[in-house]
Amino acid sequence: MDTAVADAISEAVLERCGAIPVSTWSDALDGMGIQGVMEGLELRSGNGRICGPAVTARQIPGRLGEFAKAEFAVGRLVSAATAGTVLVVDVGGQPISTLGGLAAYGTQKQGAAGVVIDGACRDVDEIRATGLWLASRWVAPTTGKGRLRLLPIGVTVTAGGVTVSQGDLIVGDETGIVVVPRAVLEEALARAERIMAVDAEVERRLHAGETFAAAGAATGYLPPPKD
Repeated sequence: MDTAVADAISEAVLERCGAIPVSTWSDALDGMGIQGVMEGLELRSGNGRICGPAVTARQIPGRLGEFAKAEFAVGRLVSAATAGTVLVVDVGGQPISTLGGLAAYGTQKQGAAGVVIDGACRDVDEIRATGLWLASRWVAPTTGKGRLRLLPIGVTVTAGGVTVSQGDLIVGDETGIVVVPRAVLEEALARAERIMAVDAEVERRLHAGETFAAAGAATGYLPPPKD
C-alpha cells in the first residue's frame, strides 16, 4: 500500500474497518450527522467488500478535441492506484469513459482494492474478466482521449454527491459505497462496532427462539413499544 496515502491508517484498523458492512457504516455516520453514502453509482465488476484509503483524481470533461490526448493521462491515473488503495475519480458525472479493459487490467495488477468513478467506464466484459472491483455512474463506449483532462492527483473531489479527500476511508460492497472522513474515522469505527455488536446479539436471540420484536426491544435495536 502507498504509505503516502495510508500512513495514517494502520493495517489493524483497516482490518477492523473491512469487517463492517456499508449499511452499518451508513448508520454510524448518520449518528454523527454525516452524509457519507455515495448515490447514483453502480457496481460493474467484482464482488465482495472493499476497504481502503482513497486516492483521489479529477478529470475535467470537454468536447472531442478540446484537450490534447496526452492530457487524458490514463497511465498516470492507473499508476496512482497503488496496492490496497481505492481510486476515486470525479468526472462530474459525465458519460465519458475514464477506464477501459486494458487500464482496468493494469489497475488490478497493481493490487488496488477498487475503483469508483463518478463518470463512465467501458469494455465492461473485459473489466469483469480482470476481477477488478469497479463502480461507476455510467457505462459508455465514448473514450476520454481528447475529451478529458486529468488534474493533479490528490485533489479533493466529489463522487456520488459526497466530498472525498485523499486518504479518506472508502468501503464498498453490493449494497453501496460509503466515505468515512479520515478526521472522524476513530469515532465512526467505534460507533460502527457497537452497532455490529447489537446486531450480533439480536441474531443470537433470534436463533435462540425469540421473536424479532422481543429481541429488538431487549437489545435496543428497536424502540420500546408504546403503551
